[in-house]
Amino acid sequence: MKKVLLVACFLFGLHQTTNSQVHFGIKGGINYNSNSIQDVSIDVFDGAKSSAGYHAGIWLRFKIPVIGLYLRPELVYTNLENTLQYDNGLVQKNTTFSFQKIDIPVLLGKKILGIGNVYIGPSFQYILDQDFSISDIPNVEGDGFTVGLQFGGGIELGRLGIDVRWERVFNDTESRFLDGTTNVRFDTRINQIIVGLSYRL
Repeated sequence: MKKVLLVACFLFGLHQTTNSQVHFGIKGGINYNSNSIQDVSIDVFDGAKSSAGYHAGIWLRFKIPVIGLYLRPELVYTNLENTLQYDNGLVQKNTTFSFQKIDIPVLLGKKILGIGNVYIGPSFQYILDQDFSISDIPNVEGDGFTVGLQFGGGIELGRLGIDVRWERVFNDTESRFLDGTTNVRFDTRINQIIVGLSYRL
């Protein structure tokens, strides 16, 4: 009898999943990252200012049976930049620090009043590349994988959606380069506001 009940529950869950509503689409937008260069091991940077970056990617959304929530995984390419002055005691130069990463947020969400959404979840990030715009700072290396948290909300009008999110990385993200004979380390931990526009295909 127990086996029959278990099979019945499994078939019911499978039926609910198969009939759950699935949506997917594309997205893009702007990112504002603050304090992405901090805790520098020696005094070589001055006047770091964040610049707006951008992101683009794809998303998938499907309802979770029974509990009334949905899961929204995404695959997103992000580019971020900072402007600052490099001073090693011999030369002073203005430069741009840029880095590119792949973000995979996995968000648990809830629809509100038919057009609104709120969501929260982890964001898994892999840094693809990072560098300065001047040749005085070659071969920047850094941690490749980090984990953060995203939460936010938005609205959907037909196939078009807009949302605002806050993202914070949990762990230090150490980057480093060789300045002459000195190994310079700095933290590029991400703390950003993300404004996105999405389209459901």
